[in-house]
Amino acid sequence: MSELAIWHDVECGAYGADLPVWEELAQAGEGPVLDLGCGTGRVALHLARRGHEVVGVDREPALVEELNRRAEGAPASAVVGDARALDLDRRDFALALAPMQLVQLLEGAGERASLLFGIAAHLRIGGTAALALVESVTPGVFSEAEAVPDSREIDGWVYASLPLETALDEERILVRRLRRTVSPAGELSRAEDRIELRVLSAATLEREAVAAGLRPAGRRTIPPTEDHVGSVVVLLRRES
Repeated sequence: MSELAIWHDVECGAYGADLPVWEELAQAGEGPVLDLGCGTGRVALHLARRGHEVVGVDREPALVEELNRRAEGAPASAVVGDARALDLDRRDFALALAPMQLVQLLEGAGERASLLFGIAAHLRIGGTAALALVESVTPGVFSEAEAVPDSREIDGWVYASLPLETALDEERILVRRLRRTVSPAGELSRAEDRIELRVLSAATLEREAVAAGLRPAGRRTIPPTEDHVGSVVVLLRRES
């Protein structure tokens, strides 16, 4: 497994608070599901193992390769692609998902518009888009000693990711994490990882979606957990 896939699993793989929402929406949609920013398959494989056909898209080839390896006969597959430039040569998806604040990784309204138009083009009439976002966070700085790590051991190597800081300004949410790796011989390596999310409200996303032919169709709430903030899922429907 690639190091990229390992860190994706360490930092995202154990999160499950949103899975009941995606499962509910997939069941209601009664058709194929498009999973944007699919990673190693946290959501796609969960749905596929419950009988839903899922196509994942991710721009990282190593993550796509790992999802396809893990599918093991389940009705899930993934392709390398950019969510801002979707072109899958099919227009029959009943549901398009963008979990884990994918929409907030995009650089402003122009890139969000590209995402929304692409989603609309791949949904069947009556299909639903569901995009998760974080509207607010509590800023904080954590010492390495007090941070609770996400960790995993693979082939004698220990991988741990510790939250160091969450910062907020008018435009961006910054999340800093420390990644520590311990080799089987006990050698320690350290590297900092930074993620920037654009500040975005559900109401703003709903307004922007109208231009792409997607109508607001409600919201779902994902409650916070001990390790993750809560989020809101914006539902959008293609009506024509």
